[in-house]
Amino acid sequence: MNTTDFRQRDSFIELSARQRAAALLDQGTAHELLGPFDRVKSPWLERQGITAQADDGVVVMKGSLGQQPAVVLAIEGAYQGGSMGEVGGAKIAAALELAAEDNRQGVPTCAVILFETGGVRLQEANLGLAAIADIHAGIADLRRYQPVIGVSAGNVGCYGGMSIAAGLCSYLVCTRDARLGLNGPQVIEQEAGIAEFDSRDKPFIWSLTGGEQRYQTGLVDAYVQDDLAQIHAAVLQCLRAGVPQQHRSDRFRDYLARLAEVDTSVQATAENVRHLYKKGSAS
Repeated sequence: MNTTDFRQRDSFIELSARQRAAALLDQGTAHELLGPFDRVKSPWLERQGITAQADDGVVVMKGSLGQQPAVVLAIEGAYQGGSMGEVGGAKIAAALELAAEDNRQGVPTCAVILFETGGVRLQEANLGLAAIADIHAGIADLRRYQPVIGVSAGNVGCYGGMSIAAGLCSYLVCTRDARLGLNGPQVIEQEAGIAEFDSRDKPFIWSLTGGEQRYQTGLVDAYVQDDLAQIHAAVLQCLRAGVPQQHRSDRFRDYLARLAEVDTSVQATAENVRHLYKKGSAS
């Protein structure tokens, strides 16, 4: 589904995580769980001289979506780069676990995850990694019953262990501003050298990991403009499509076969990557 008109629109990217979550749910149904006034924040950051945000940069909003029970999990990219620590990760994992339990009790609760994250919070290291692993398990459990829909709009992108979480989602929605990849540009440049990946070359970065490229390679299901109405419509369309017959992550053998064909001696281009992903059953 590709809806890319250029009419006047309301920016989704300019909204905070809390505003994004509330805007996606049916009007008047949003109720935040463990909000900032509950003061559930990281116990580790202040010890390192970092101000801990009262909600740890994660918003959990429950309500209905298309008149169906839903939970929206929104990561605030403006706080610590949307990084996942012990508390924020636990909030997402617990919400997914409760949504799965709802389904086992006959309540068809779906989930939407708004990814604006650089991955694990380095200041919390293993605690953050453990929380991300719990998120992965929560997605895999819930998606058996109801769609788990990921959205990456911008400006942070979706990287690290949370990009794996995005890959586990039933469906992904992206804008042109989004970026999706296991490692960020600076990490790749640091490990492989600037000749391999120049982190300052914005057009090059977006040509390989941007939302449009990910859509063209089949790693994203809906490519939309930075528009609240378009994103809302795409999420609803994904929800109404139901649980996929086969999740993208279950096609790992196809993707491994494609990767085995990569000639690492040649600089990758957007066109070559698209051609590679469109071969065989991974298309």
